[in-house]
Amino acid sequence: MTTALKSQQLVNAGHLAAEALTERGVDHVFFISGGHTYPLHQGLQEKGVHMLATRHEQAAVFMAEAWGRLSRKPGVAMVTAGPGFTNALTPIANARLANSPLLLIAGVVGLNACEKLDLQDMIQLPVIEPMVKKAFVCHKPERIKEFVDMAYRTCISGKPGPVYLELPVDVQNAMVERSEVRQMSTTPETRIVDRGKAVQLLEMLKKAKRPVIFAGSGAYYSDAGKELLQFMEKTGVPVFTALQGRGLVPDTHELCFEASLIIRYGACAHAMNNADLFVLLGNRICMYYGSGQLFNPDAKFAQVDIDPAELGRNRTIDLPIMSDVQALLQECLELLDTGKAKPGKGYSSWVDELKKAEAESKAMGDVNAKSDSVPIHPYRLAAEVNAYMNGEDDILVADGGDTQVWMAMARTAVKEGQYLESGIYGCLGVGIPFAIAAKMMYPDKRVLNIIGDGSVGFNFMEFETAIRKKIPVVIVINNDQGWGMIRHSQKIKLGKPMDEGTEIGDIQYHQFVECMGGFGIRVEKPGDIVPALDAAFASGKPACVNVMTDPEVMGPGAMALAMVSGYKIE
Repeated sequence: MTTALKSQQLVNAGHLAAEALTERGVDHVFFISGGHTYPLHQGLQEKGVHMLATRHEQAAVFMAEAWGRLSRKPGVAMVTAGPGFTNALTPIANARLANSPLLLIAGVVGLNACEKLDLQDMIQLPVIEPMVKKAFVCHKPERIKEFVDMAYRTCISGKPGPVYLELPVDVQNAMVERSEVRQMSTTPETRIVDRGKAVQLLEMLKKAKRPVIFAGSGAYYSDAGKELLQFMEKTGVPVFTALQGRGLVPDTHELCFEASLIIRYGACAHAMNNADLFVLLGNRICMYYGSGQLFNPDAKFAQVDIDPAELGRNRTIDLPIMSDVQALLQECLELLDTGKAKPGKGYSSWVDELKKAEAESKAMGDVNAKSDSVPIHPYRLAAEVNAYMNGEDDILVADGGDTQVWMAMARTAVKEGQYLESGIYGCLGVGIPFAIAAKMMYPDKRVLNIIGDGSVGFNFMEFETAIRKKIPVVIVINNDQGWGMIRHSQKIKLGKPMDEGTEIGDIQYHQFVECMGGFGIRVEKPGDIVPALDAAFASGKPACVNVMTDPEVMGPGAMALAMVSGYKIE
């Protein structure tokens, strides 16, 4: 073999990693360029992958998380070594608690540069290992495709979540013989189901008089919407949805009672206190339920989760079922359709009871939703945004402390994947990155992010990213001129808020956006909210709608925060 022919078989390892990603169908990567990722970056660009460069690594990884949530496949982010890596940690923590499929690829100093005080040298692996499903480091360039495959499939096997892949820069730069490269591609099947437990679940429902189903992110990631709708209608069991499960069945269905959020205007509080059977479908017993303390203590529990570690967290479970949610529901439907199991006698009186409780609670919320006060009541803003973004293809993102809570209380979800928020981790700054990623995935859909004026400061420069890339998202700022949730929780706990750390002031955010080439508008009266939204979407530009809301209104989120450290409200 001639030297020329032999050289044709040599290939750059970073390009092989890019090849492995595209073979998995990856066509978008979010990143900030850095010297420790040049080989992979070049390979991705040559493969035609859409590369979106952000202004901060945190935003890049949040965008990848949103991409993963919406596609149910790993979103991919790439960061450079050291500070690029550390800037990515908050989104990784958020993705882990939200069960978002996310692949973070980071460069690191070369193997030959370790302990030489090289540029951005840092031991990264032990920092991130506790935060991800699994962390991989590839030391052999000929195995780089194998490591990409392992990392990708780990994201989506079992319970989805973030995975870390570290590629030393000299490994990426190495040239290897293609014949020595291991080609791996495995997609594990995780549709496990316990058929015997399906029979027991139907028996529990048959004995119950006041059952409810709580469907969460696990139901969403198993793509169980169709099965859940059929099961709900065949059995007559009322359903509440949570987190990424919002919209899995439409809130407008007569048997769906919207969000399983006890502070929301609706029937959830009544159900939590009075149901005699809770069926949790991919829904964790977390802070939203007082870590299990807010449920009726006399109720029975059935919990379905693909992760056995979640079965029995914070509450004794009478029927724990380790199963994929969709597979379990399919089994239950087959039992019902073949007559091998019969549904209960019906729960019409229980459903009527929930409807009555819902109507009474929503009547109280309507007072604030229709408030004409100036400054604008924050719930009026949330209600207006909810009504405006009412198409089944509209995507709404919420970000902030009180702002996210107000929006969660108001949002009517009619389709899965159309409402996004940070989740249990409760971190700020997800809004603008999530919105940009959603608009990139669905360019023909309207995308709006409602965000607090505190949160908007975290990734404000991603407005420039949207303007530069002509991604017309609409960002509505709930501007109460401060850190509202902190301000009001301090008032509860300390008697008064501390100025430093709670006050921001009247900032003209819309003018900053106009200066960068976007659309900006300020709103001070509730009647001007909808015309401002019309103008923002009509502009065809990334838009900032700066809405001045009442800083004196205390939200339920602030009350909950005041109790975090054990403080009790008398």
